[in-house]
Parts: sequence; structure tokens; C-alpha cells
Amino acid sequence: MTPPTSSLPAYLRPSLLGLVTLGGAAGTTLRSALESAFGAGAGEFPWATFAINVSGALILGALLEALALVTADGGRRRALQLTLGTGLLGGYTTYSTFILEAVALGRGGDLPLAMAYAGATVPGGFLAARAPLPLVPRAVAGGRRAWIRSC
Repeated sequence: MTPPTSSLPAYLRPSLLGLVTLGGAAGTTLRSALESAFGAGAGEFPWATFAINVSGALILGALLEALALVTADGGRRRALQLTLGTGLLGGYTTYSTFILEAVALGRGGDLPLAMAYAGATVPGGFLAARAPLPLVPRAVAGGRRAWIRSC
């Protein structure tokens, strides 16, 4: 006898895998469009990938903080985390492209630029993920007040 779907871990639940897949497809499509529109040439600082990774970290930090404040730890929150966090933002951000671009800059003879890119991306993403944390509780509280007034 197979166990009920709700007792399976998240990575074995078809419905949750579907949410991650849908979010990932949207995030990857958005990233691809931005990279195509604003991609760097050989030997140039990869601003598009840098902006994508740092903005993705910022949005992920805000999303996870907001979800923790607004929804109980359960099915709805898990679905939103998996769809928007793991799926959308996981597909939108790209560690693999970041590494390939850093290596290409180094191999192209511009080791200082490669080091600057790597040195800006990792701490930039960390700081961006932390930046919205103090702001989200106020925004969430303001949104709750507006919602309560509208009822």
C-alpha cells in the first residue's frame, strides 16, 4: 500500500514538484530574456548576471521574511516558498552562469576583473538578502492595517 501523498516529503509530492517546475520555468525565461537584452561582451563586467543574482537575493530575502510573518508554517506557505522561492527565484538567479563568467574573465587574461566580479557578487547577494529584513515587518503591518480598514 502506498502512503498518502500528504505524508510524503515535499520532493516526492507531484503537486509541489509541479509548482517548483512552473516557477522555475517562469524564472528561467525571465533571466534568459534579461541576459539576451543586456548581456556583456567578451572581457566586459557581466552586469546583467550580477544584477539578476543580487536582485534575486533581495527579493528572496523579502519573500521569505514576509511569508514567515504573514502565513503559518504549513501548506500554503510551503507552496508559496516552493513556487516563488525555489522555483521562480531559483530559476531567475544563476550561480552556474556567474561561475562560468568569472572563469571566462580570468582565462581571458583579466584576473582583476574576474576577482572583482566574484568579490562583488557573493557579498552583494548576501547584503541584498539581508537588506529587506528590517523593512518587511513594517510593510506587512501596514498592509494588514490597510486590509483590516477595507473590510
